[in-house]
Amino acid sequence: MSQPIRVVLAKMGLDCHDTAVVALARELRDAGMEVIYLGLHNSARKVAAVAEQEDPDVIGLSFLSGQQLPQTRQLVAELRRRGIEDVMLLVGGVIPKDHIAALKELGVDEVFTPGTMMSEIVSYIHEHASREPVAQ
Repeated sequence: MSQPIRVVLAKMGLDCHDTAVVALARELRDAGMEVIYLGLHNSARKVAAVAEQEDPDVIGLSFLSGQQLPQTRQLVAELRRRGIEDVMLLVGGVIPKDHIAALKELGVDEVFTPGTMMSEIVSYIHEHASREPVAQ
C-alpha cells in the first residue's frame, strides 16, 4: 500500500484571491492526495518551514498579483538554505508567458496558466510525484 501524495498549497505575498487554489485543494483531496493549504499572505520562510515539518512531495504556489518571480525566487532560496531539494515545485495563476522560462530556471517543475483544467494538474501530479509504498 502506498502513502498518499502530500501537497502543500500556498498564496505568497499580498495576493488575496484564493478561489482557484481552494478549488484545486478540493480536487486534489478528491483525487486521494493529502493537502495542506496554508491560506493567504505567506512568506518564503513560512512555506519552507511547513515543507520542512510536513515533508510534502509537492509545493504549489498560486499567484494573481504579479509577484511570482520575486516570491518564487525567495522560496527556492529558503528551501535550498534548509536543504529541501526533493520536492516538486508548481506555480499557477495569472503568469505572463515570458515569465514561464524564468520560473523554470529558478527550479519550478511546471507552470499552470489560466484555462488549465483542474484534471490536468491532478494528472500531472499523479504522473510526476509518487510516494514509496509503506513498509509492512
